[in-house]
Amino acid sequence: MLSLRPERTDAHGWPLRALLAVLAAAMLLATPLFSPTASAHGSTADPVSRNYGCWQRWGSDFQNPAMEQQDPMCWQAWQHDTNAMWNWNGLYREGTGGDFKAFIPDNQLCSAGHTGDGRYDSMDTPGPWKTSRISSNFTVDVLDQALHGADYLQVYVTKQGYNAETDALDWGDLQQVATTGRYAPASHYTVGVSAPGRTGHHVVYTIWKASHADQIYFFCSDVTF
Repeated sequence: MLSLRPERTDAHGWPLRALLAVLAAAMLLATPLFSPTASAHGSTADPVSRNYGCWQRWGSDFQNPAMEQQDPMCWQAWQHDTNAMWNWNGLYREGTGGDFKAFIPDNQLCSAGHTGDGRYDSMDTPGPWKTSRISSNFTVDVLDQALHGADYLQVYVTKQGYNAETDALDWGDLQQVATTGRYAPASHYTVGVSAPGRTGHHVVYTIWKASHADQIYFFCSDVTF
């Protein structure tokens, strides 16, 4: 004979099955509306990239009107496309075959030439970006959230005389100062860099070839020597 047992309840008489359903719905509602895409993996943590720096400073305070006055370059990026901040770790290209210049035109280096979706176009805008203070000998630290490894890192620094506040970045503005071999999967990859003879506001341009796929990341970091 089939016996029916009464449904279990909590101390207040709520059916446990209904209570679990309510809790599950609450967890879904608590998930951030804007979250980085699953295919995104990292950025330069030091000196911090433009997109990651905006996230660090404003990701938890993006509705603060003070951003417009205190951090105008992040503000213009936010106004252009909020994904430049929310998806700070997805600035990469695929299928370049290592021929970066054929895929990334002058004036589009900081957006990695993403002219199709426009998400990162604001990264190319010259202006008073917040800078990291460094000496002529410094270390570049690339953050890899997904532990994919690196086939190589390449680091470039703008030449003395370049004006980061008025001139969008071109390949001809850069001098390569470091290149590396492979890195085993880790959360950080570092490389020591020497870039003497520079003063003022410059751009450090870092290229990271992730090992798991034909996926290459491009980062603009604003620095003051």
